[in-house]
Amino acid sequence: MATTAPPTTHRRPRRDPRRVRVGLALTALVCVVFLVLELPAYLGLDPARSRVPVRADYALHYPLLWAHIVFGSVALLTACLQIWPWLRRRHPRVHRWSGRAYLFGGVLPGGLVVLGVAPVSSTGFASAVGNTFLAVLWIATSVAGYWAVRARRYADHRAWMIRSVALTFSIVVNRLWVVVYVVLLSLVDPTDPELIPHAATASVWTSWIVNLLIAEWWILRSRRSVTLPGPAGGAPVAP
Repeated sequence: MATTAPPTTHRRPRRDPRRVRVGLALTALVCVVFLVLELPAYLGLDPARSRVPVRADYALHYPLLWAHIVFGSVALLTACLQIWPWLRRRHPRVHRWSGRAYLFGGVLPGGLVVLGVAPVSSTGFASAVGNTFLAVLWIATSVAGYWAVRARRYADHRAWMIRSVALTFSIVVNRLWVVVYVVLLSLVDPTDPELIPHAATASVWTSWIVNLLIAEWWILRSRRSVTLPGPAGGAPVAP
């Protein structure tokens, strides 16, 4: 009786742990440098030192912005722990507690307070819409990841948290995109008085959209496997 050879599944080889460690170390270093450069401007609670223009006609603008900076800093630091494979494998309890800190001490409060700031952005309507979308997606992906792990759907949890962390890191790469757009716009019209605002607006959207696209690519790449049919495209194999 003829039988059909079962498909052969080839999975990608495991990533080089040394490259993973280097990548994680660089990510953590960039986040620490970012916080060292950005946080001091807010430690004195002085609106005049804010990196973001504060609206004088909105009394809650600076307090909500300050709270977002603090909670966002918690999210950034704990995100670095969440993506550390060694910690997740060897110390799952620490991974769980840092995950709770990431969600309940970082993303949720940070995302909720920024919803009171983003819609009234002092950098224009387009920036306000971009930052509001970012805040909503940040909260949504994180909550989806939390409910997935509560339901023991660990693959879904991992996918949602990759998206969440990608959105968390968007604030860091935002600064890099500003520089890129300033350079590009300077080549087009260096005398444009709106050059910096245009660059800032473009970077708001690019930072989280590109990060999310990379996250989706990473998720698909991690799940992908190559299934090969039996000999001659699945033709019956003689017993």
